[in-house]
Parts: sequence; C-alpha cells; structure tokens
Amino acid sequence: MTYRRFILILVVFSLVGCAQFYPNFETPTVSVKSFRVLPGQGALPVFEIGLHVINPNRTELTLEGISYHVDLEGHRVLSGVANQLPVIEAYGEGDVVLQVQPDLFSTLSLFTDLMNQPRDQFKFDLTAYLDVGGFMPKIKVQKEGLISLNGQKN
Repeated sequence: MTYRRFILILVVFSLVGCAQFYPNFETPTVSVKSFRVLPGQGALPVFEIGLHVINPNRTELTLEGISYHVDLEGHRVLSGVANQLPVIEAYGEGDVVLQVQPDLFSTLSLFTDLMNQPRDQFKFDLTAYLDVGGFMPKIKVQKEGLISLNGQKN
C-alpha cells in the first residue's frame, strides 16, 4: 500500500468517525430577541443585538465564535465578531448580546440618504454565523425587520 493511499484511507475513516460523534445533532434555533440603539458617547450610536439560542440536543452547545453583519436601509454599516459566548446547556436556552458601533466611513451614504428622506424607522437585515466548533457546519441566521429611533424592534 502506498503512502498516499494510506493517508487517504486514514482521512476517510477520520471523517466518518467524526460524523458518528453527532449522528442525531439537531440544528439549534436562533432568533433575534432585540435590536436597538443605545446611547453613544460619540457622534455614532451603539447598537445592541440580542440573539436567543435554543439547544434541542442532549449535549451542551459550546459556541466557539460568531461573526455577523448588519445592513441598514441597504447599507452595510455594522460588522463584527465575538468569542466570549455562553455555553448553552443540553435542552436549554441562552442569550447572546452583541454591542457594536458602526464605522464612520461605512455610514456616510446611509446618513446622506437619511438627510434626503428623514424617517423614524430603519429597515435592518442581520446575517450571523454561529460556530459550534468541531466538524459541525456554522449555523447561519438571517433576520430582517424594522428598528425605530426610540429603540424598539418591530
């Protein structure tokens, strides 16, 4: 048996073996719990994004990380990552709270649009990827809605 064939067989058995660790894994449910504007200390506001995670599995869900981006009125103004996340117990629920401040330059076109057409509510599109580690695929979350200047999500 050649060295390459041995490595190929080893890789195949490793992947099959890893799939056996999660034969009944159900994808957790992730919903947007809150999306609001917090008072900022500078010229730009701080946004708080609250996610609620439901783990329908018999093992705890260790969230390794999350990456996300938010479009407001079609303009990508928020993006970030987080790695200080809670462990969601087996058959449990937990919340993830993200706070992010927009980049000044990425919001210029949004502010220009708002000056031309003032409004009290903004359309938001949130895309987040939750990394549960191992060989599991990332969990993709996509939500859209309205956020008002008084901090309530619709």
